[in-house]
Amino acid sequence: MLSVSGLNSFYGDSHILHDIDLQLPAGCALGLLGRNGMGKTTLIRTLMGFVPAVSGRITWDGRDVTGRSPEKMARLGIGYVPEGRGIFPNLSVRENLVMTARPGPDGRREWTLERILALFPRLQERLDHGGQQLSGGEQQMLAIGRALLLNPHLLILDEATEGLAPLIVAEIWNVIAAVRATGISTLVVDRDYRAVLRHTDRAAILEKGRVVLTGASADLLQSPQELGRWLGV
Repeated sequence: MLSVSGLNSFYGDSHILHDIDLQLPAGCALGLLGRNGMGKTTLIRTLMGFVPAVSGRITWDGRDVTGRSPEKMARLGIGYVPEGRGIFPNLSVRENLVMTARPGPDGRREWTLERILALFPRLQERLDHGGQQLSGGEQQMLAIGRALLLNPHLLILDEATEGLAPLIVAEIWNVIAAVRATGISTLVVDRDYRAVLRHTDRAAILEKGRVVLTGASADLLQSPQELGRWLGV
């Protein structure tokens, strides 16, 4: 579904991504791991069109989409939950959700407002609250719900549980597992590498903007020396 080949990108004069090669098949859950500052968010933002690719190629469903704008990537069927959540604080929960609701690229509308509220009962109770009135966990639920209402084929979550209380963290991982079970492809970044590996099929580790290790998530969980080498754990 998603293929990245020889991808390079910069922030100003700083060369951040170096010849990234990555594959994400349809229906696959991919974990993106690495220590802070290794290029994970830059890779996601390059995929989504927020950061320009200086060279290389991004292919989506067989089409070259390198350099497309974020809104065009969303219309292709990619839902994005950014680090920091990016909700609209002055809009209500309902408004934050319905503003993105649309059929997927194939015309299907499997994710509706009613389905999102069933998935996140807390949001049902706070439909008329402003985004700024929500807790961090509720804001993350809102951001995930908003992305799912695009009816995407791929859901990208950057720092899926950052700064959340343990009970909310467990709830978010349960939601990610439920979304994964529907067949939507997922790309997940989170500091809890064990949770990432438990909830994905494959994983890739970045070190200074380069892919240094890829493999089946279950195999990586059984490779503490490799994880220690690249993640410092």
